[in-house]
Amino acid sequence: MNSSKKKPSRPVMKNTKKLSKNEACNVRALAAEILLKMQQGQSLSALLPEYQNRVPAKDFPLLQEITFGVARVLPRLEKILTYLLDKPLKGKTRIVQCLLLVGLYQILYTRVPEFAAVDEVVNATKSLKVDNMRALVNAVLRRFLREKEEILTKADKHWHTMHPDWFINLLKPVYPNWREIIEANNQKPPMWLRVNAKIARDDYRQALQANGIETATDLHPQALRLLEACGVQKLPNFDEGDVTVQDVHAQWAARLLEPQNGELILDACAAPGGKTTHILELAPEAQVVALDVEENRLKRVRENLARLKQSAEIICADASNPQAWWKNKPQFDKILLDAPCSATGVIRRHPDIKWLRQPEDIPQLVALQYKILEAMWTLLKDNGTLLYATCSVLAQENRQQIERFLKAHPDAELVMLPFAGQTAESVGQQFLPQPDGGDGFFYAKLKKHSKESK
Repeated sequence: MNSSKKKPSRPVMKNTKKLSKNEACNVRALAAEILLKMQQGQSLSALLPEYQNRVPAKDFPLLQEITFGVARVLPRLEKILTYLLDKPLKGKTRIVQCLLLVGLYQILYTRVPEFAAVDEVVNATKSLKVDNMRALVNAVLRRFLREKEEILTKADKHWHTMHPDWFINLLKPVYPNWREIIEANNQKPPMWLRVNAKIARDDYRQALQANGIETATDLHPQALRLLEACGVQKLPNFDEGDVTVQDVHAQWAARLLEPQNGELILDACAAPGGKTTHILELAPEAQVVALDVEENRLKRVRENLARLKQSAEIICADASNPQAWWKNKPQFDKILLDAPCSATGVIRRHPDIKWLRQPEDIPQLVALQYKILEAMWTLLKDNGTLLYATCSVLAQENRQQIERFLKAHPDAELVMLPFAGQTAESVGQQFLPQPDGGDGFFYAKLKKHSKESK
């Protein structure tokens, strides 16, 4: 996928730095630093790999849990602080405000004993060089423990969406069930696996059970949902490519594209490579080109191809300007355009999207999507197929985008998708995030006719 989705990739850096005794016990301090930078506009996907070498490997999951968790429920925590502080801490003391958010999150949402959580956060003031605020941090958190029930009653008097108002206002006119979308976004995401197409799903499910890992299935023939998430190192034959971590709704991309051996296929905005590898699983002898605009993200594509023992042509270039990288070359039989988008369908996986994305971003993304869609259409041969995909739930980026394109292109035919509820009038398939289901995704399949056939 294109980086403008601001979708974090899983941190994979190795922890090789020797840690000092002080560094090894400052997870809460580092979490506060990361949250401060997030509020200043940086994404957790970029920040966490930078901090990975600053904690012991065993503590990194806790750092992830705290930072993602605070981002997920940030408005509620900030509301609670209004009852504990006379006024918000700003300027140089803003880091202390973030540290208090860490403390509240641990008390409310983790299994850390309450008083231990308070002590750990209070001790973090030394690592952050705000030891003069130690007494304040201690007093605020201990007061919350004493008055927790009363404060929560006040703070939770009105339902918190945990989402910015501008996003809610875009959902309401389109989705009568918009509250269900919000509630799903506020949950921790399930972990989905894609069993390699060369392996029977039931066989791999039995291998997981033999390792004490329980799963549930889905209509998608390769998908398994873990009832409890685990590290990939615990998955049987992960390094050998028997399984890939991929959301169930994202797994429909390659299936809907219907790749065939011998075809020339473009995966546009391909990073981190989950869909590229899936295409090659279904059509091992297809000629696949994986395109992305950022070289550092293409590293993940190469790693995934290597793990699954696959090969593809990799190009670092701008999808909206194909003349710069595909001039005078054959047109593609099929194109998967996983367009850069608002990523509003994957908020539960990357809750910082709620605070990093701004309303003015949406028209800019819509314009970019259309520009890339136009460019990809010129690379598609007659009778070829283009699958348009986003991980967005916004109609502007999805249904309305395709309706606009169809009006402008009489050589484009909308293909009905094989999902329940699809009719001749359906413009693509919009998946919405579900607590035990997949993420928010949109698909529309277009066939290109020659001018003569039209």
